[in-house]
Amino acid sequence: MCGIVGYIGNKKAYPILIKGLSRLEYRGYDSAGVALLEDGKLNVFKRQGKVLDLTNFVADNPTNGTVGIGHTRWATHGLPNDINAHPHTSGDGSITLVHNGIIENYDILKKELIKRGHVFKSETDTEVLVHLIEDIKEKSGASLAESVRIALNEVHGAYAIVVISPEEPNKIIAAKKSSPLVIGMGEDEYYLASDATPIIEYTKNVVYLEDEQIAIIDRYNGLRIFSISNKEVSPYVQELEMQLEELEKGGYEHFMLKEIYEQPRAIHDSFRGRLNAKEGWVSLGGIKDYEDQIAKANRIIIIACGTSWHAALVAEYYFEDLARIPVEVEYASEFRYRNPIIRKDDVVIAISQSGETADTLAALKMAKEQGATLLGIVNVVGSTISRVTDAGSYTHAGPEIGVASTKAFTTQLVLLAMMALSIGKKRGTIEDKKFQTLLDEMEALPSKIEQLLKSDDYIREVSAIYKDAPNALYLGRGSSFPIALEGALKLKEISYIHAEGYPAAEMKHGPIALIDENMPVFVIATQGQNYEKVVSNIQEVKARKGKLIAIVSKGDTTVREIADHVIEIPNSDEFVVPILATIPFQLISYHIAVMRECNVDQPRNLAKSVTVE
Repeated sequence: MCGIVGYIGNKKAYPILIKGLSRLEYRGYDSAGVALLEDGKLNVFKRQGKVLDLTNFVADNPTNGTVGIGHTRWATHGLPNDINAHPHTSGDGSITLVHNGIIENYDILKKELIKRGHVFKSETDTEVLVHLIEDIKEKSGASLAESVRIALNEVHGAYAIVVISPEEPNKIIAAKKSSPLVIGMGEDEYYLASDATPIIEYTKNVVYLEDEQIAIIDRYNGLRIFSISNKEVSPYVQELEMQLEELEKGGYEHFMLKEIYEQPRAIHDSFRGRLNAKEGWVSLGGIKDYEDQIAKANRIIIIACGTSWHAALVAEYYFEDLARIPVEVEYASEFRYRNPIIRKDDVVIAISQSGETADTLAALKMAKEQGATLLGIVNVVGSTISRVTDAGSYTHAGPEIGVASTKAFTTQLVLLAMMALSIGKKRGTIEDKKFQTLLDEMEALPSKIEQLLKSDDYIREVSAIYKDAPNALYLGRGSSFPIALEGALKLKEISYIHAEGYPAAEMKHGPIALIDENMPVFVIATQGQNYEKVVSNIQEVKARKGKLIAIVSKGDTTVREIADHVIEIPNSDEFVVPILATIPFQLISYHIAVMRECNVDQPRNLAKSVTVE
């Protein structure tokens, strides 16, 4: 969940590292640090706080040197402070490294190293690893790369590490297991990072390290990659698809707001070339070779975490309704430890924005061992999940920098909807008329969202009324229930208001006790088969003086007479309502967070990509 950058070449490393850390700050912002090699000396600067705090701290210090590594931290072991910040240095000062992940057996290793005379300054597992490398190097006389390889054979857990030493000033050593690391290849220079965002400005040619691979980057002899068992591997060079301008705010105050407004374009990109309502077809090239297996599946198991789990819950309605295949939705973090029953005729779908979510990856590997067909739905091209699965599709949302997911979520819904339509058509479980109607509804989504975004000023006014509420309740029925969960999550994530999402019918089984004149209740009450039932639930809230904010279909009069505020969405089939209803909840959370002076793009304690368990 931390961000790593590295550089070796002919340019000054420091500006490249700082710019890279700024782009990776969504991965962690408890502390930041850099290490620079210059004239045989190792200069390490690190500071609690954000990258800006680090740059202010370093301002009057020499920052020359063409080799360096940097890190922005999301704390796991040890409090966020200067001492626990990365990079961490060996006891003799000859090795420094940055690390993303968790060394699970650090305590055992630390006790043994203390017996050998090592003294530790921090509370981190990372410092244990750098001392272990030092110990091996000192006792064996091995090279830095070989010492790293031996050390990694002794550790358990997840890691992406980048290591430098003044004793080998023209080299950078990198390695990964269950945590992403990408190497950018320039002209006589190399860039390293946790993801491609710091690299795209300099080169589009990259190599994604695989698990248990070690990279030796030599200023004069180039890149070589070895397995942890010391077998050389040929680097596989890929070309990045993202554009530099996608990583800038483009005039918006926050990345989150920009990404909310990018949803019409992102959704269009998600179905471009995959869906054509005029010609009456939908086709996902990424899963085409596996369509027969999906269509004949005994069941579909969808695994995900966080917002992606909410997308999976909506997909359960899609697949069961349209394809008539049983679906189970699982938290990846629970699924992998439950000893689940997985059969060879099961299809397991993993959903992850980053494609690097540690729990989802672990669950996938377990499912693979039991012979299931694995599909991935991810946003980041070349990510680990995209490489581990048998097949899958990219959402094509583009880079999402704001920690709270917006366009990644709605494009996941679009992709899952297309997949359900495709499989339902193949299985013959969708009538032709309904199939065409739903294609038309999908194709109309970008224009309907553009229309909906024009209500932003009114949504801001409504948000202002409830910005100081200590609690909130979100209600929905059917496929809108997961959107209630997502709306509550967004409010919690970025405004720090306690919120709960509930099926509207379940409100009377507990949450109704919380409703009074100070409780805002957000409810999805669009026209559909559950409309009258939801209206009854709204009446129950109103009878207890709750403040009602309802998302309704355009032209609704019944709910308007009851609710305190209504937000209209364009008239649409129930199939696409979850996608449309998400937009007002995103805007409400955003505006309330801004009014409460919260850090919208980097909410406290959260990181964008959860690459540790």
